[in-house]
Amino acid sequence: MKLKRFFLGGLAALVVLLVGGFFLLPYMLDGTINRVADHEPYDIPQEITRLHQGLVVADLHADTLLWIRDPLDRADDGHVDLPRLIDGNVALQVFSVVTKVPMGQNYEENDAGSDVVSPLSVAQRWPARTWTSLYERAIYQAGKLDDAERRSEGRLAIVRWREDLEAVLAARAQGRDVVGGLLAMEGGHPLEGDIAHVEDFYRSGYRMIGLHHFFDNELGGSLHGKSDGGLTEFGRDVLRAMEDRRMIVDLAHSSPAIVTDVLASATRPVVISHTGIKGACDSPRNISDTLMQQVAAAGGLVGVGYWKGAVCDASPAGVVKAIRYAIDLLGEDHVALGSDFDGAVGTTFDVSELAVLTREMMEAGFTQNEIAKVMGGNIVRFMQENLPSKPAEPLKDGA
Repeated sequence: MKLKRFFLGGLAALVVLLVGGFFLLPYMLDGTINRVADHEPYDIPQEITRLHQGLVVADLHADTLLWIRDPLDRADDGHVDLPRLIDGNVALQVFSVVTKVPMGQNYEENDAGSDVVSPLSVAQRWPARTWTSLYERAIYQAGKLDDAERRSEGRLAIVRWREDLEAVLAARAQGRDVVGGLLAMEGGHPLEGDIAHVEDFYRSGYRMIGLHHFFDNELGGSLHGKSDGGLTEFGRDVLRAMEDRRMIVDLAHSSPAIVTDVLASATRPVVISHTGIKGACDSPRNISDTLMQQVAAAGGLVGVGYWKGAVCDASPAGVVKAIRYAIDLLGEDHVALGSDFDGAVGTTFDVSELAVLTREMMEAGFTQNEIAKVMGGNIVRFMQENLPSKPAEPLKDGA
């Protein structure tokens, strides 16, 4: 009997340990893969601080909503939260929603047969409906941003309409600490092949959809998939549905064939939200300079990232070197920040330390006009020109 009790007690302890470890997994993952390299505090001269604080700063891509931490609380892990956004003087942050990531994710070739977000959704205690549905994961994470806005006491404002952006800018001009948050989707697979879901996501607040992530989907080929394919008929339907609603098309992670097809069909400018420039960093993560030029020529924006796979040298000086190359290639009106913060990448600074980029740009001889545009002016202008206007009456279900 004693041996049986000992065995059962040991088994119970093992179960507790395993279950506890499983539910600690999100914290361990976040702290491990969304790292900021150890460094001494960056020396930012007073005049650079004043210059940075006078900028309108914006970023095209952060995956913060995937993780278990509260975006309103200052965290030791990861790259982005509201207090650090305020410290970094960010006026507009695009929050991109991740719903599926393949096992063994790489830049060369992935298939869609595995998914690490499924166990992560369970470990993070997301609702059961999200465990098997990409659509529900996208809806749930949109709700997380809504909830953060409600609890933020006016410091976080979701930007759904052009008028919302203008209100954020006006509030900041009056000295208020308010950050605009724009909701985006990383990959069109949460549409689950149903064109009606474009409207569902629009009503949930999504204003940007990246067509792909790390694998091919119903819309066509990923840059990191197996087919290298262009737009499918469903992909063309999605493009038309997005344009009808003035939703922004994001071609980050899309195959060269997709980029070519979209540029041939689109009637509005597109973005590549987080990337590097092939000529500056010959990485399989980056598409050709020629395609980048075509995106810019169509009025689009290219967001330069902060991680090694995109820029090769992830130091602040290395990121600015990639930005310089992008400006020289594409023109100063088409280059922006596209951090990929909280996107399972390591960086050398977090969002609170963005003034280090302003410092490096000044030291590299950028003009103040170039700095103002890249640090956020181009994104704000693009959104002012391309976001939908608020309807006279609120959207109604079934309308």
